[in-house]
Amino acid sequence: MKIQLFYGTETGNSEMLCEDIEAEFGSDHEITVTNLAEVTPGEMDLGTFAVLVCSSYGDGELPASAQPFAEALEKDGTDLTGLNFAIFGLGDSDYDTFGQGSEQLAEMLVKHGAEQVGPRVIHDAQGDELAEDMAFPWFAERVSEAEALADAA
Repeated sequence: MKIQLFYGTETGNSEMLCEDIEAEFGSDHEITVTNLAEVTPGEMDLGTFAVLVCSSYGDGELPASAQPFAEALEKDGTDLTGLNFAIFGLGDSDYDTFGQGSEQLAEMLVKHGAEQVGPRVIHDAQGDELAEDMAFPWFAERVSEAEALADAA
């Protein structure tokens, strides 16, 4: 399956997790990894499953690398109908705004016609579990769901 992994990051953790996912699943799927800062909403391939990994920053805002994408999406009003996506958040439960960056991004995509596949999951930096230990099974489940959707279409 063709999968686009996009990351929104402030400190690099989302990028590293995307690289770990690519390393784990790249032999089974055609995966590309792209910083959200380097893509416009109109450049997203609607026929490719999009998986986003996004942290939160400050008071629950989008991280720096996701902000240009979000601003372009709101400004241009790109129609993302036909885009299936899944989203994984990174956050810290010490903050009241835990996971709000990924939540905002998911809401924007849906507002513009994209369809979310499966639940948004948020890794807590305060927890004992490593992000990849949580992300790998989540990713495998989302890909299976996306494949089923593609087969049904």
